[in-house]
Amino acid sequence: MAPLTDEDRILIRILRTEKRFNAYQMMTEFPSRKWKKRTLNDLIKKIDATGSSTRRASGDRRRSARTAENIARVGELICSQDDRPGTSKSPREIERATGISRSSVRRIAKQDLNLKVFRRREVQKLSQADSLKRLAACKRLKRRMTDDMIKKTWFTDEKIFTVQTPTNTQNDRVYADVTFKRDVTPARLLKGRKHFSQSVMVSLGVAKQGKTEPFFVESKAKINSVYYCDQVLARGLLPDIRRQSRGDYIFQQDGAPAHRSRHTIGYLNINVPEFIEPENWPPNSPDLNPVDYSIWGALQQLVYREPIENVDHLKRVIIRCWTEISQDLVDAAIDQWPRRVAAVVQAAGGHIEYLLD
Repeated sequence: MAPLTDEDRILIRILRTEKRFNAYQMMTEFPSRKWKKRTLNDLIKKIDATGSSTRRASGDRRRSARTAENIARVGELICSQDDRPGTSKSPREIERATGISRSSVRRIAKQDLNLKVFRRREVQKLSQADSLKRLAACKRLKRRMTDDMIKKTWFTDEKIFTVQTPTNTQNDRVYADVTFKRDVTPARLLKGRKHFSQSVMVSLGVAKQGKTEPFFVESKAKINSVYYCDQVLARGLLPDIRRQSRGDYIFQQDGAPAHRSRHTIGYLNINVPEFIEPENWPPNSPDLNPVDYSIWGALQQLVYREPIENVDHLKRVIIRCWTEISQDLVDAAIDQWPRRVAAVVQAAGGHIEYLLD
Protein backbone atom coordinates (compact mmCIF):
# COMPACT_ATOMS: atom_id res chain seq x y z
CA MET A 1 0.00 0.00 0.00
CA ALA A 2 1.50 3.32 -1.13
CA PRO A 3 1.54 6.22 1.37
CA LEU A 4 -1.24 8.78 1.24
CA THR A 5 -0.89 11.34 -1.53
CA ASP A 6 -1.32 15.06 -0.94
CA GLU A 7 -4.70 14.79 -2.69
CA ASP A 8 -5.72 11.99 -0.30
CA ARG A 9 -4.74 14.07 2.70
CA ILE A 10 -6.73 17.09 1.54
CA LEU A 11 -9.79 14.92 0.86
CA ILE A 12 -9.54 13.22 4.25
CA ARG A 13 -9.22 16.57 6.01
CA ILE A 14 -12.38 17.85 4.28
CA LEU A 15 -14.31 14.68 5.09
CA ARG A 16 -13.25 14.94 8.74
CA THR A 17 -13.65 18.65 9.36
CA GLU A 18 -16.81 19.23 7.32
CA LYS A 19 -18.68 15.90 7.51
CA ARG A 20 -17.13 14.41 10.68
CA PHE A 21 -16.55 11.11 8.88
CA ASN A 22 -14.71 8.39 10.76
CA ALA A 23 -12.27 5.97 9.14
CA TYR A 24 -14.91 3.35 8.34
CA GLN A 25 -17.18 5.90 6.67
CA MET A 26 -14.29 7.21 4.56
CA MET A 27 -13.33 3.72 3.41
CA THR A 28 -16.96 2.96 2.55
CA GLU A 29 -17.42 6.21 0.64
CA PHE A 30 -14.19 5.86 -1.37
CA PRO A 31 -13.39 2.12 -1.71
CA SER A 32 -11.28 2.67 -4.82
CA ARG A 33 -8.73 4.65 -2.78
CA LYS A 34 -7.85 1.46 -0.85
CA TRP A 35 -7.07 3.37 2.31
CA LYS A 36 -6.02 1.44 5.38
CA LYS A 37 -8.05 1.98 8.52
CA ARG A 38 -5.01 2.41 10.77
CA THR A 39 -3.51 5.01 8.44
CA LEU A 40 -6.80 6.92 8.37
CA ASN A 41 -7.15 6.84 12.16
CA ASP A 42 -3.61 8.19 12.61
CA LEU A 43 -4.30 11.07 10.22
CA ILE A 44 -7.71 11.75 11.78
CA LYS A 45 -6.05 12.12 15.18
CA LYS A 46 -3.63 14.65 13.71
CA ILE A 47 -6.45 16.60 12.02
CA ASP A 48 -8.46 16.68 15.25
CA ALA A 49 -5.45 17.88 17.21
CA THR A 50 -3.95 20.41 14.77
CA GLY A 51 -6.49 20.97 11.99
CA SER A 52 -3.78 20.10 9.47
CA SER A 53 -3.27 17.04 7.27
CA THR A 54 0.03 18.01 5.69
CA ARG A 55 3.24 16.09 6.24
CA ARG A 56 6.25 17.69 7.78
CA ALA A 57 9.27 17.53 5.50
CA SER A 58 11.81 15.01 6.70
CA GLY A 59 14.46 17.69 7.06
CA ASP A 60 12.18 19.69 9.35
CA ARG A 61 11.69 16.84 11.82
CA ARG A 62 12.74 17.96 15.28
CA ARG A 63 13.99 15.95 18.25
CA SER A 64 13.17 18.56 20.86
CA ALA A 65 11.85 15.98 23.35
CA ARG A 66 14.82 13.65 22.96
CA THR A 67 17.48 16.03 24.19
CA ALA A 68 20.46 14.90 26.25
CA GLU A 69 18.85 16.45 29.35
CA ASN A 70 15.53 14.64 28.82
CA ILE A 71 17.27 11.34 28.05
CA ALA A 72 19.12 11.61 31.36
CA ARG A 73 15.91 12.47 33.26
CA VAL A 74 14.00 9.56 31.74
CA GLY A 75 16.89 7.19 32.42
CA GLU A 76 16.91 8.19 36.09
CA LEU A 77 13.13 7.86 36.53
CA ILE A 78 12.30 4.79 34.44
CA CYS A 79 14.77 2.38 36.07
CA SER A 80 14.73 1.37 39.73
CA GLN A 81 17.98 1.95 41.56
CA ASP A 82 19.68 -1.24 42.74
CA ASP A 83 19.29 -0.24 46.37
CA ARG A 84 15.67 0.91 45.92
CA PRO A 85 13.76 -1.77 43.95
CA GLY A 86 10.26 -0.87 42.86
CA THR A 87 10.95 2.88 42.69
CA SER A 88 10.81 3.16 38.90
CA LYS A 89 8.10 5.29 37.29
CA SER A 90 5.87 4.35 34.36
CA PRO A 91 5.82 6.42 31.13
CA ARG A 92 2.53 7.93 32.30
CA GLU A 93 4.03 8.94 35.65
CA ILE A 94 7.11 10.38 33.93
CA GLU A 95 4.86 12.40 31.63
CA ARG A 96 3.12 13.91 34.67
CA ALA A 97 6.39 14.60 36.46
CA THR A 98 8.38 16.05 33.56
CA GLY A 99 5.96 17.10 30.81
CA ILE A 100 7.68 14.75 28.34
CA SER A 101 4.97 12.92 26.38
CA ARG A 102 4.51 9.19 26.92
CA SER A 103 5.35 8.44 23.31
CA SER A 104 8.62 10.36 23.65
CA VAL A 105 9.39 8.58 26.93
CA ARG A 106 8.91 5.21 25.21
CA ARG A 107 11.09 6.23 22.26
CA ILE A 108 13.82 7.48 24.60
CA ALA A 109 13.70 4.23 26.57
CA LYS A 110 13.86 2.06 23.48
CA GLN A 111 16.02 4.02 21.03
CA ASP A 112 18.28 6.17 23.21
CA LEU A 113 18.64 4.10 26.39
CA ASN A 114 18.32 0.68 24.65
CA LEU A 115 16.08 -0.61 27.43
CA LYS A 116 14.00 -3.77 27.23
CA VAL A 117 10.52 -4.04 28.76
CA PHE A 118 9.64 -6.87 31.14
CA ARG A 119 6.26 -7.42 32.77
CA ARG A 120 6.16 -7.50 36.56
CA ARG A 121 4.86 -10.61 38.27
CA GLU A 122 2.94 -10.81 41.50
CA VAL A 123 4.78 -13.11 43.91
CA GLN A 124 4.50 -14.21 47.52
CA LYS A 125 6.02 -11.74 49.96
CA LEU A 126 9.16 -13.20 51.54
CA SER A 127 10.86 -11.99 54.69
CA GLN A 128 14.53 -12.66 55.38
CA ALA A 129 13.48 -15.41 57.80
CA ASP A 130 11.23 -16.96 55.13
CA SER A 131 14.10 -17.00 52.63
CA LEU A 132 16.43 -18.72 55.09
CA LYS A 133 13.79 -21.35 55.93
CA ARG A 134 13.08 -21.90 52.22
CA LEU A 135 16.76 -22.38 51.52
CA ALA A 136 17.26 -24.86 54.37
CA ALA A 137 14.09 -26.84 53.53
CA CYS A 138 14.94 -27.05 49.82
CA LYS A 139 18.43 -28.30 50.60
CA ARG A 140 16.87 -31.07 52.68
CA LEU A 141 14.31 -31.86 49.94
CA LYS A 142 17.07 -32.09 47.32
CA ARG A 143 18.90 -34.67 49.42
CA ARG A 144 15.78 -36.60 50.38
CA MET A 145 13.50 -36.65 47.33
CA THR A 146 14.84 -39.10 44.77
CA ASP A 147 13.19 -39.48 41.36
CA ASP A 148 11.34 -42.57 42.59
CA MET A 149 10.03 -40.69 45.62
CA ILE A 150 8.86 -37.74 43.52
CA LYS A 151 6.93 -40.13 41.27
CA LYS A 152 4.83 -41.32 44.21
CA THR A 153 4.39 -37.95 45.96
CA TRP A 154 0.86 -36.53 46.07
CA PHE A 155 0.86 -32.73 46.03
CA THR A 156 -2.27 -31.15 47.56
CA ASP A 157 -3.71 -27.66 47.88
CA GLU A 158 -6.89 -25.63 48.43
CA LYS A 159 -8.27 -22.75 46.40
CA ILE A 160 -11.32 -20.48 46.51
CA PHE A 161 -13.34 -20.20 43.29
CA THR A 162 -15.86 -17.36 43.03
CA VAL A 163 -19.14 -17.26 41.15
CA GLN A 164 -18.08 -13.99 39.55
CA THR A 165 -15.49 -14.43 36.81
CA PRO A 166 -12.04 -13.07 37.77
CA THR A 167 -10.94 -10.21 35.54
CA ASN A 168 -7.48 -9.58 34.12
CA THR A 169 -7.64 -5.85 33.39
CA GLN A 170 -4.55 -6.06 31.18
CA ASN A 171 -6.36 -8.27 28.69
CA ASP A 172 -9.97 -7.10 29.13
CA ARG A 173 -10.23 -4.71 26.20
CA VAL A 174 -12.95 -3.43 23.88
CA TYR A 175 -12.38 -2.69 20.19
CA ALA A 176 -14.65 -0.09 18.58
CA ASP A 177 -14.74 1.75 15.26
CA VAL A 178 -14.77 5.22 16.81
CA THR A 179 -12.36 8.12 17.22
CA PHE A 180 -12.93 8.87 20.89
CA LYS A 181 -13.54 6.63 23.88
CA ARG A 182 -16.60 8.71 24.79
CA ASP A 183 -18.26 7.50 21.58
CA VAL A 184 -18.37 3.90 22.88
CA THR A 185 -21.57 2.98 24.70
CA PRO A 186 -21.08 2.61 28.50
CA ALA A 187 -22.54 -0.91 28.43
CA ARG A 188 -19.54 -2.06 26.37
CA LEU A 189 -16.91 -0.27 28.46
CA LEU A 190 -18.17 -0.84 32.00
CA LYS A 191 -18.17 -4.20 33.73
CA GLY A 192 -20.10 -4.56 36.98
CA ARG A 193 -18.45 -6.15 39.98
CA LYS A 194 -20.23 -7.34 43.10
CA HIS A 195 -18.74 -6.20 46.38
CA PHE A 196 -19.02 -9.73 47.74
CA SER A 197 -19.23 -12.74 45.43
CA GLN A 198 -20.42 -16.22 46.38
CA SER A 199 -17.58 -18.71 46.45
CA VAL A 200 -16.55 -22.27 47.19
CA MET A 201 -13.27 -23.70 48.50
CA VAL A 202 -11.90 -26.68 46.59
CA SER A 203 -9.28 -29.16 47.80
CA LEU A 204 -7.53 -31.64 45.52
CA GLY A 205 -4.34 -33.61 44.99
CA VAL A 206 -2.23 -34.68 42.00
CA ALA A 207 0.60 -37.13 41.45
CA LYS A 208 2.26 -39.13 38.71
CA GLN A 209 -0.06 -41.87 39.96
CA GLY A 210 -3.22 -39.88 39.14
CA LYS A 211 -5.45 -37.16 40.57
CA THR A 212 -8.12 -37.02 43.27
CA GLU A 213 -11.69 -35.91 42.78
CA PRO A 214 -12.21 -32.29 43.85
CA PHE A 215 -13.45 -32.01 47.44
CA PHE A 216 -15.68 -29.04 48.27
CA VAL A 217 -15.37 -27.55 51.73
CA GLU A 218 -18.75 -26.99 53.35
CA SER A 219 -20.05 -23.44 53.26
CA LYS A 220 -19.12 -21.46 56.40
CA ALA A 221 -17.19 -24.43 57.79
CA LYS A 222 -14.48 -23.60 60.30
CA ILE A 223 -11.40 -25.15 58.73
CA ASN A 224 -9.48 -26.21 61.81
CA SER A 225 -7.34 -29.33 62.14
CA VAL A 226 -10.32 -31.50 63.16
CA TYR A 227 -12.35 -30.54 60.09
CA TYR A 228 -9.29 -30.87 57.87
CA CYS A 229 -8.53 -34.40 59.09
CA ASP A 230 -12.10 -35.71 59.44
CA GLN A 231 -13.53 -34.19 56.27
CA VAL A 232 -10.91 -32.99 53.76
CA LEU A 233 -8.53 -35.91 54.30
CA ALA A 234 -10.63 -38.81 55.60
CA ARG A 235 -13.66 -38.27 53.35
CA GLY A 236 -12.04 -36.37 50.48
CA LEU A 237 -8.43 -36.84 49.42
CA LEU A 238 -7.04 -39.94 51.13
CA PRO A 239 -9.54 -42.54 49.82
CA ASP A 240 -8.72 -41.49 46.23
CA ILE A 241 -4.99 -41.41 46.93
CA ARG A 242 -4.97 -44.88 48.53
CA ARG A 243 -6.98 -46.39 45.69
CA GLN A 244 -4.76 -45.01 42.92
CA SER A 245 -1.42 -45.49 44.67
CA ARG A 246 -2.28 -48.91 46.14
CA GLY A 247 -1.12 -47.63 49.50
CA ASP A 248 2.43 -46.70 48.45
CA TYR A 249 2.66 -42.91 48.43
CA ILE A 250 4.12 -39.79 50.04
CA PHE A 251 1.71 -37.07 51.14
CA GLN A 252 2.50 -33.36 50.73
CA GLN A 253 0.66 -30.35 52.10
CA ASP A 254 1.58 -26.70 52.64
CA GLY A 255 2.13 -25.00 55.97
CA ALA A 256 -1.40 -23.73 56.67
CA PRO A 257 -2.19 -23.67 60.44
CA ALA A 258 -4.66 -26.57 60.18
CA HIS A 259 -2.01 -28.62 58.35
CA ARG A 260 0.83 -28.26 60.83
CA SER A 261 -1.10 -28.63 64.09
CA ARG A 262 -0.27 -31.47 66.50
CA HIS A 263 -3.65 -33.06 65.80
CA THR A 264 -3.00 -33.15 62.03
CA ILE A 265 0.57 -34.42 62.40
CA GLY A 266 -0.64 -37.17 64.71
CA TYR A 267 -3.38 -38.09 62.23
CA LEU A 268 -0.91 -38.27 59.34
CA ASN A 269 1.53 -40.39 61.38
CA ILE A 270 -1.21 -42.98 61.82
CA ASN A 271 -3.01 -42.80 58.46
CA VAL A 272 -0.42 -42.24 55.71
CA PRO A 273 2.72 -44.28 54.96
CA GLU A 274 4.96 -41.21 54.64
CA PHE A 275 4.55 -37.43 54.45
CA ILE A 276 6.69 -34.30 54.14
CA GLU A 277 6.81 -32.85 57.64
CA PRO A 278 5.91 -29.14 58.13
CA GLU A 279 9.49 -28.23 59.01
CA ASN A 280 10.69 -29.80 55.76
CA TRP A 281 8.21 -27.97 53.53
CA PRO A 282 9.36 -24.43 52.57
CA PRO A 283 7.12 -21.64 53.97
CA ASN A 284 5.27 -19.18 51.69
CA SER A 285 6.13 -21.27 48.65
CA PRO A 286 3.27 -21.61 46.14
CA ASP A 287 6.07 -21.61 43.54
CA LEU A 288 7.02 -25.10 44.78
CA ASN A 289 3.60 -26.76 44.67
CA PRO A 290 2.61 -28.10 41.21
CA VAL A 291 -1.06 -27.60 42.05
CA ASP A 292 -0.41 -23.93 42.79
CA TYR A 293 2.04 -23.01 40.03
CA SER A 294 0.33 -24.95 37.24
CA ILE A 295 -2.87 -26.91 37.90
CA TRP A 296 -5.03 -24.19 39.44
CA GLY A 297 -4.38 -21.82 36.54
CA ALA A 298 -5.26 -24.46 33.96
CA LEU A 299 -8.45 -25.40 35.81
CA GLN A 300 -9.50 -21.77 36.26
CA GLN A 301 -9.16 -21.10 32.52
CA LEU A 302 -11.50 -24.00 31.79
CA VAL A 303 -14.02 -23.12 34.51
CA TYR A 304 -14.59 -19.54 33.43
CA ARG A 305 -15.19 -20.25 29.76
CA GLU A 306 -18.87 -19.79 30.58
CA PRO A 307 -20.80 -17.46 32.90
CA ILE A 308 -21.35 -19.00 36.32
CA GLU A 309 -24.89 -18.68 37.73
CA ASN A 310 -24.51 -19.73 41.37
CA VAL A 311 -22.47 -21.92 43.72
CA ASP A 312 -24.16 -25.18 42.69
CA HIS A 313 -23.51 -24.39 39.03
CA LEU A 314 -19.91 -23.51 39.90
CA LYS A 315 -19.40 -26.90 41.58
CA ARG A 316 -20.80 -28.76 38.58
CA VAL A 317 -18.56 -26.83 36.20
CA ILE A 318 -15.46 -27.46 38.35
CA ILE A 319 -16.20 -31.21 38.43
CA ARG A 320 -16.70 -31.31 34.66
CA CYS A 321 -13.63 -29.20 33.87
CA TRP A 322 -11.47 -31.25 36.25
CA THR A 323 -12.04 -34.27 34.00
CA GLU A 324 -10.50 -32.22 31.16
CA ILE A 325 -7.21 -31.78 33.04
CA SER A 326 -5.05 -34.49 31.51
CA GLN A 327 -2.50 -36.65 33.28
CA ASP A 328 0.08 -35.35 30.80
CA LEU A 329 -0.44 -31.83 32.14
CA VAL A 330 -0.11 -33.11 35.72
CA ASP A 331 3.08 -35.02 34.85
CA ALA A 332 4.58 -31.95 33.14
CA ALA A 333 3.88 -29.82 36.22
CA ILE A 334 5.50 -32.35 38.56
CA ASP A 335 8.49 -32.70 36.23
CA GLN A 336 9.22 -29.01 36.91
CA TRP A 337 9.39 -29.55 40.66
CA PRO A 338 13.04 -30.72 41.05
CA ARG A 339 14.24 -27.80 38.91
CA ARG A 340 12.25 -25.36 41.04
CA VAL A 341 13.68 -26.76 44.28
CA ALA A 342 17.18 -26.42 42.84
CA ALA A 343 16.38 -22.86 41.74
CA VAL A 344 15.44 -21.89 45.31
CA VAL A 345 18.83 -23.13 46.47
CA GLN A 346 20.50 -21.16 43.67
CA ALA A 347 18.53 -18.03 44.69
CA ALA A 348 19.54 -18.46 48.37
CA GLY A 349 15.90 -18.97 49.31
CA GLY A 350 14.60 -15.97 47.37
CA HIS A 351 12.21 -15.71 44.46
CA ILE A 352 12.91 -17.98 41.50
CA GLU A 353 10.61 -16.70 38.74
CA TYR A 354 13.45 -14.89 36.96
CA LEU A 355 15.47 -18.13 36.90
CA LEU A 356 12.69 -20.13 35.21
CA ASP A 357 11.94 -17.96 32.15
